[in-house]
Amino acid sequence: MTQLTIGHLAERAGVATSAIRFYESRGLIRSVRTPGNQRRYEQATLRRIAFIRTAQRVGLSLDEIADALATLPNHRTPTKADWSRLSRAWRPRIEEQIERLERLRDKLDGCIGCGCLSLKNCALNNPDDEVAPRGPGAVFLEPDRTEPR
Repeated sequence: MTQLTIGHLAERAGVATSAIRFYESRGLIRSVRTPGNQRRYEQATLRRIAFIRTAQRVGLSLDEIADALATLPNHRTPTKADWSRLSRAWRPRIEEQIERLERLRDKLDGCIGCGCLSLKNCALNNPDDEVAPRGPGAVFLEPDRTEPR
């Protein structure tokens, strides 16, 4: 079984050693210790890190990633079938994020989404703060919120 040092793993995975230690502290990856108390990682850890980084790139939180990895038996690396199952489960979440980004892109130069990010009034789309009852923040940027009149 090939084992990698933390430095070699970091280099191969394209992440900082601090990220590897952080992922390990969160239980996303694991190492074994040498008699000199140095970390060693199985080569398959590269795939787990690739999985983590890909999931982060699509906007998933580390908690969501940890939940997904927890569904794998024996802390193993996701297989193609696992990836297919997990990505199917994430699809609605990712579609919502895409919709939110599209709304942001389309409204970026004219409106901050109203609810006015806690301002009292918005003369553009929310005079007299009419959308305040719909919730805090940029409510028009949320996929399940109503467009301004």
